[in-house]
Amino acid sequence: MIGVIGTVFGYLIELCYKIIPSYGWAIILFTLLTKIILLPISIMVQLNSIKMVKMYPDMNRIKAKYYGSKDLISEENYKLYKKENYHPMLDLVPVIVQLVVLMGVVEGLKKLQVADTYFLGMDFGVIPGKALGISILVPLIAALSALLMCIAQNRSNVLQSEQSKANQIITLTISVGLSLYLGFFVTAGVGLYWIAGNILSILQLYLLNACISPKKHIDYKALEESKQELDKVVKASTSAKKVVDKEILAREKRDYKRFEQYGNKQIVFYSERNGFYKYFKDIIEYILKKTDITIHYITGDPADAVFEKESENFRVYYIGENKLIVLMMKMDADMVVMTTPDLQKYHIKRSIVRDDVEYVYVDHAMGDVNLSYRKHALDHFDTIFIPNDLAFEEIRAQEKTYSLKEKNLVKVGYSLLDNMIKAYESEEHVKGEKANILIAPSWQPDNIMDLCIDEMLEELLKLEHHIIVRPHPQYVRHYADRLEALRAKYESHSNFELQTDFSSNSTVYDADIMITDWSGIAFEYSFTTLKPTLFINTPMKVMNPDYEEIGIEPFDIVVRNQIGQSIDTDKIDTINEVVNKLLTDNSFKKESIEAIRDKYLYNIGSSAEVGAKYIIRRLIEMSKK
Repeated sequence: MIGVIGTVFGYLIELCYKIIPSYGWAIILFTLLTKIILLPISIMVQLNSIKMVKMYPDMNRIKAKYYGSKDLISEENYKLYKKENYHPMLDLVPVIVQLVVLMGVVEGLKKLQVADTYFLGMDFGVIPGKALGISILVPLIAALSALLMCIAQNRSNVLQSEQSKANQIITLTISVGLSLYLGFFVTAGVGLYWIAGNILSILQLYLLNACISPKKHIDYKALEESKQELDKVVKASTSAKKVVDKEILAREKRDYKRFEQYGNKQIVFYSERNGFYKYFKDIIEYILKKTDITIHYITGDPADAVFEKESENFRVYYIGENKLIVLMMKMDADMVVMTTPDLQKYHIKRSIVRDDVEYVYVDHAMGDVNLSYRKHALDHFDTIFIPNDLAFEEIRAQEKTYSLKEKNLVKVGYSLLDNMIKAYESEEHVKGEKANILIAPSWQPDNIMDLCIDEMLEELLKLEHHIIVRPHPQYVRHYADRLEALRAKYESHSNFELQTDFSSNSTVYDADIMITDWSGIAFEYSFTTLKPTLFINTPMKVMNPDYEEIGIEPFDIVVRNQIGQSIDTDKIDTINEVVNKLLTDNSFKKESIEAIRDKYLYNIGSSAEVGAKYIIRRLIEMSKK
């Protein structure tokens, strides 16, 4: 292949020599022609690089949001690439082409039959490493030209200028070192080609920037803001890690040994972090109350409040992500229960020491299982506790569409909602003179806080109602400055309140209307309080871009306009009209929303008991084998 390319290049250089009968000028002319011929590739790479840097703000925010989870960051970046039609491999094209052309030039100059190889008083037909003398200037000048090109790229190349200083230095060192090293072992003519190519690349860089200016396409202000947001997360994580690392690692080691020393484990619950116990709470308490089964509970959070509940029959362990990988692969238990999807896809694998472990998935939301989870997220579970009929139909449709083995679907319901209903009904709720309107956005990209909060408040504050903005906790964590600006802008309005304390749910329970986008809190709110939700149609959160393949409309869309009403972001000026309708229309009265709740959810008030009884029955069956 290289021989063929060398032959072609030899003819081309010979043609250039015939046009300009000078060995050196012929090489320079050939170099210019290759740059012109390859210009479309350079333009394509320039556009692709601009597209990449344009995505950097989103990529930085993905890193900040999922910091520490490489799998999730890679998955989210892949979805972003797909959405923006970006091709990472295109950036390798010029490197590959450059190497192929260089090897072709080496072969071409070998085959070129020219009597006079002198140029500027120097013989460019010799190899500097052998001839020495003045010819050693060629590799030195080649290295200098590579240095100048790298400096220009680090300052002006749209992609290279955004790389870290470390990456820039590495690239510079490799480029200069390679130019210097190769320059001694190929003919000086190849070195001349290298020098001319670097100089022309610098000129081409500035020409492309003038014709296709990155500044016209990239929001550098947003890019800088996203860098600062990511930097805060990294610094906070690094600082916290330094303080607790030694103590936490020692504790993890002890808990790992303690977990392994117990044989014949019947059931293990796994929780990613603090706060997830609430999804298991009633199931676990029923099992402990009705049986003598010992429950082993693994948490990925050393500060999980569940440690306070530890007892003889409820043993709790802290296992971090790294040790969790091995622990799960060595799992020796009859049943493992978790709320973490994507079993077998990422770091959590099924046991390799036992093939009869029953893996049970407990949903941590009552929403859609096809739209809101990654594709095939539940494929490797044996049993799934189902909250509603639509989820049941979706999983069966997935199995049929993708030719999957049929799973054991248990119609359980959603025990967290049962607890919320009990808590709500146990408290007295006095309706005030003014209606409480709660704005509770999601944490997904392009949420209410990002797209239309000002427009909404300008309209809602015209009403004689109490307006409460309660951002997602993650938004509070990452955008404190924005929230302070919002508070300063509207604090003069007596009806406005910005709430960033999440220690109590009273604000949620006492609201007469909730306004959100695609947050699952809407269903918890409406099905607990039996009050309506106003949905803002921001871009829908789609974890599975192929959700339409199974042909079932998602729960989040089906129920959305039954428990309230939705409006588009360009119709915010109608929000007050919709609010008044939701407060007065009989279609959104308590009885109507209660009927919708009863229609879509299983076993309201007893879902945990149903789930616990299934677990107990299965553990008894497995113990008899």
